[in-house]
Amino acid sequence: MFNYSDERFADLQLLRYQLPGFEQLTLCQKQYIYALSQATLYGRDITFDQFGKYNLRIRKMLEAVYMSSDIDRTTKDFKALEVYLKRLWFSNGIYHHYGCEKFQAEFSEDYLREALLMVDKSTLPLIDGEDIEDLCQELFPVIFDESVAPKRVNKNDGEDLVQTSACHFYEGVTQQEAETFYQRKKEEYQGKEPPSFGLNSTLVKKDGVLYEDVWHVGGKYSAAIEKIVFWLKKAREYAENEHQVRIIELLINYYQTGNLQSFNAYCKEWVSEHEGRIDFVNGFIEVYGDPLGLKGSWEGIVEYKDLEATKRTQTISTNAQWFEDHSPVDPRFRKKKVKGVTANAICAAILGGDEYPSTAIGINLPNADWIRAEYGSKSITISNITDAYNKAAHGNGFKEEFVIDEDTLRLIEQYGDICDDLHTDLHECLGHGSGQLLPGTDPDALKAYGNTIEEARADLFGLYYIADAKLVELGLTPNEEAYKSQYYTYIMNGLLTQLIRIQPGNQIEEAHMRNRALIAHWCYENGNAVSLVKNNGKTFVKIHDYQELRRLFATLLAEIQRIKSEGDYEAARQLVERYAVNVDPVIHQEILERYQRLNLAPYKGFINPKLIPVRDATGVITDIKVDYTEGYVEQMLRYSSEYGTLI
Repeated sequence: MFNYSDERFADLQLLRYQLPGFEQLTLCQKQYIYALSQATLYGRDITFDQFGKYNLRIRKMLEAVYMSSDIDRTTKDFKALEVYLKRLWFSNGIYHHYGCEKFQAEFSEDYLREALLMVDKSTLPLIDGEDIEDLCQELFPVIFDESVAPKRVNKNDGEDLVQTSACHFYEGVTQQEAETFYQRKKEEYQGKEPPSFGLNSTLVKKDGVLYEDVWHVGGKYSAAIEKIVFWLKKAREYAENEHQVRIIELLINYYQTGNLQSFNAYCKEWVSEHEGRIDFVNGFIEVYGDPLGLKGSWEGIVEYKDLEATKRTQTISTNAQWFEDHSPVDPRFRKKKVKGVTANAICAAILGGDEYPSTAIGINLPNADWIRAEYGSKSITISNITDAYNKAAHGNGFKEEFVIDEDTLRLIEQYGDICDDLHTDLHECLGHGSGQLLPGTDPDALKAYGNTIEEARADLFGLYYIADAKLVELGLTPNEEAYKSQYYTYIMNGLLTQLIRIQPGNQIEEAHMRNRALIAHWCYENGNAVSLVKNNGKTFVKIHDYQELRRLFATLLAEIQRIKSEGDYEAARQLVERYAVNVDPVIHQEILERYQRLNLAPYKGFINPKLIPVRDATGVITDIKVDYTEGYVEQMLRYSSEYGTLI
């Protein structure tokens, strides 16, 4: 039997995912996936650097200590360093992948300094004649001083979000300077197809002048991008059709030039390719890692269609116009004609960058609103990842601890997995692609609140429709009661159980968590459908009226869509700050204590399968073998060795 669960440390558990049906792919398809996977793995160092200026040097320094044969591996300090390094690998840097707070080192400065003196100097990331003491002076404050660069992404209202965030998208720039810089670019642009300004550059202030250090061949991150381009060219040889060849060529051109209009051209071609079974995402994509929501973190995923599960997503996408027409939002904000909405369930073949080791379970791209409106969007739900999550969670006691009664528990056991997948499909396939901006609305008008509002919009769309009789008619839900499992678990998560991911005393920071808290707390405070009750001293969610809860979802969806369509920044700020940020310390402590007794890890991530070319006696590739045995440490050290390109 396949073992989904693997190593566990800190608050993390590593899982494995299978590649079902990979063996049935043609050799050419397997080679296409292999080449694309190499292009994916070469982006890893970019993500590390984007997530913190010192991440790469700290990683390389600690890896040198970890690999040294002269270090005593039995001491308490070494074991603490090992956990710290494992967490660093998992988060692509020294900041928690979800909460964005800096890790606390449980080993001492003296220990690390002494260990560095024992290491072969040639293995350390020393630059321009530095000695070990220079390295310590630069990196030790970042590691050990809690006041130095404490958060990767800061979203606290009223603070300078750029200067108080440690992500490496800005250098010497204030929030006001960055916002003014990009607002001027938008105002000066005269064309009909605006680029995503700032997406692929570091904004730098030098000698009082602001300029963009663009990420492309010959520019910043060139050493990594050159490798990505090399393997994209290899992949082009095995593409399934000429349309895929054209897409790869446009992506290569974008990487070579850094021209954002080339990225637009790539997105338009990519979103219209549907014939091949294999697809990929590779580039500077999602903007959650930037406090201003402008700059794209590097990510990659290689995928192939799950043909059976895709029947479900295609049923949804072919009915996209019906869903849009029956949305509870103001007709002014609906699309009169939904274009190009396609949805597939896929199997991930490799994960990289911001999608690894922690990954999304669904993706909807491209992100540019005008491309969605004119050319459509592609949505995927990652079936082998959700399957791994479900298998690993089976029988762990979580639902039994937090669900209010046996009847609700049976409902969730019967329909929970089906409805979780369906809500993800609705969120990705239709939610993100629904609605429209009013003419003249700046797509970035909501600024730091934009990501939370957008995720809330997509979630509410899915929540509203999962209870609709239309889904029973389409065969997507088995009956008119199944949706209640999703309503209960969603509200339970938003009000209670997602608090397991928050450190005591902290607020909610991450955009998806804020979104869920916003929806759950708004419904709790603005109607009588939901209450919190005590049973045997424990707090539970009780849903009194599921149809009333659906009406609340509809009302909030209408308001969220209005905010998005009109670019109402102040309304977005008030909603998020009131409902999505603050944590009740008493309930929080209770939830943490109950969860701790279950002895579970609140965060999960994945070890990639290893794709190995099989060659005949003449060196010709005859197959691509999938190996599931590589360990987490082994994989991380191999990736650092084989795919390390940046200093």
